[in-house]
Amino acid sequence: MNTPKQDGFHMPAEFEPHQGTILIFPERPGSWSRDPSAAQKAFAMIAERLAQCEQVYMLVSDRTAETAQNMLPAAVRCLKIDTDDAWARDVAPTFVRGRDGTVRGISWQFNAWGGEFDGLYADWRKDDAAADAICRALGVPCYDARPFVLEGGAIHSDGEGTILVTEACLLSGGRNPQLSKEQITAYLLEYLGAEKVVWIPYGIYNDETNEHIDNIAAFTAPGEIVLAWCD
Repeated sequence: MNTPKQDGFHMPAEFEPHQGTILIFPERPGSWSRDPSAAQKAFAMIAERLAQCEQVYMLVSDRTAETAQNMLPAAVRCLKIDTDDAWARDVAPTFVRGRDGTVRGISWQFNAWGGEFDGLYADWRKDDAAADAICRALGVPCYDARPFVLEGGAIHSDGEGTILVTEACLLSGGRNPQLSKEQITAYLLEYLGAEKVVWIPYGIYNDETNEHIDNIAAFTAPGEIVLAWCD
């Protein structure tokens, strides 16, 4: 199978118009305490606001489906896809767009931000399968980027061929230690349809995602970046 770049697809910018937003209804005790109701109310409120201007897709499990449907507006489309946690930005597909506007997904390998090296939970099989399942549910063709380990929060695009990443994350021992920086760059260029990768050394110190780029920098327009830092 070709890569997205070979097929003429690229990762659009986050500030460009998009069709919808994917969320995951929270329930994991380790992240949301024994009673996740407060988190669920917050997610429902966010979904309600988003649904006023775009399509919202909420991933639910057998355990949460009824609760979610009772809390969410009818416009929100619930997808019965089981996950290990609620971080849709990191486990959902990376969507790329063709020259004709066609959309496809990319399914990276997900290992809970570091696998056995320094991952955040022991079993991430459901999260790893989520991107494929989402693409099937939406009827979107999907590129399989495995065994390359990556999360959505680890990459940021200007929509014109430049990708931002951090060395702390992409060169961490729990991602792709068998690959060099040059090999990782080449992989990103092929799968994101990009021309250049800008490597920033660090993200937020001791961040448990190994310092994702989305915590510190974001394109707001081509050539314009919002940057967060402290003294």
